[in-house]
Amino acid sequence: MVQIINLGHQDSIFNQYIAEVRDADIQLDRMRFRRNLERMGEVMAYEISKTLEYEEIEVDTQLGVKTVRVPAEQPVIATILRAGLPFHAGFLNVFDKSDSGFIAAYRKYDKNEDFEIKVEYYSAPDLDGRTLILCDPMLATGEAFHKTLSGLLSEDNTPSHIHVAVAIASAEGVAYVERVFNNMPMTLWVGAIDDELTARAYIVPGLGDAGDLAFGEKR
Repeated sequence: MVQIINLGHQDSIFNQYIAEVRDADIQLDRMRFRRNLERMGEVMAYEISKTLEYEEIEVDTQLGVKTVRVPAEQPVIATILRAGLPFHAGFLNVFDKSDSGFIAAYRKYDKNEDFEIKVEYYSAPDLDGRTLILCDPMLATGEAFHKTLSGLLSEDNTPSHIHVAVAIASAEGVAYVERVFNNMPMTLWVGAIDDELTARAYIVPGLGDAGDLAFGEKR
């Protein structure tokens, strides 16, 4: 069963970052847009860190020994190129000892403006028995996450738990993830859930194309 946690329902500074990545005027500052995605990743990583297993270690200080509880493992943090890079950087700022995975995926449109998700590249460490965080700014239809996870996972390469982390999701995409991954140990973390998708499967109101806003328009 997929557990859904909407951080936007909580009053916190996180909602300021959501507001700014949506704001058409603030979006003109490309560096601030990237930094806000990064800060959102940092907040989500902190929240996810509370769900991990912990163990006690002894730390030698200059004046004695102190027992501290720290994560028993570091998660694997994967993202989808290119829009996911600033978001992924925020997670790495928190889980700074983690391994990373990268997936190249894009929408291939036909002459009727219909599209399919094409995945061309995977680079990831062994995931078997580990915690996987798959982060990407937008969850629109959910098909990209489905294809990405299908390519990453196998019978002998199955994470102990999967955290899907997105800044903004569509209601349709959330329902898709719930349906397709119903039998997997998964938590879906969202910053906000919007109700509509356009005919080209862009989230409304959403924020636009996160990749273009972060790195410039594609040719």
